[in-house]
Amino acid sequence: MQNSNDMQIEFASNSLNESFARVAVAAFLSQLDPTVDELYDVKMAVSEAVTNSIIHGYDADPNRTIWIRCAYSDRLVTIEVKDEGKGIKNIDEAMQALFTTSEEDERAGLGFTVMQSMMDQVVVESEVGKGTKVTMTKTFY
Repeated sequence: MQNSNDMQIEFASNSLNESFARVAVAAFLSQLDPTVDELYDVKMAVSEAVTNSIIHGYDADPNRTIWIRCAYSDRLVTIEVKDEGKGIKNIDEAMQALFTTSEEDERAGLGFTVMQSMMDQVVVESEVGKGTKVTMTKTFY
């Protein structure tokens, strides 16, 4: 018998909501009885995706919206983080380690690298002026 479930949330692109997003996804996925390491990986990847939407997609405008859809089928987890922000001009370039569009010195440009190291697969779809959707998958063992 297949075990599947899904949920969707939306929230303001306020940086305070980054931790909410991480905890909400972790709480939903706790139904699968994941390991501490599996939950840690997902929480880190969600944090990076949400932070990218806030900082790069919306230029830290707290009045915009971010959507997360999280689903699982058996032990395969799929997480989508979507914004309607600026979009990404060159996805291949953006996914390179140390690349950043932020002019703030503290941005390391490792968001996609962290997501890729924590998840089994990361797919980025983006259109300039329309936004970005990051789809991440991970199998829990």
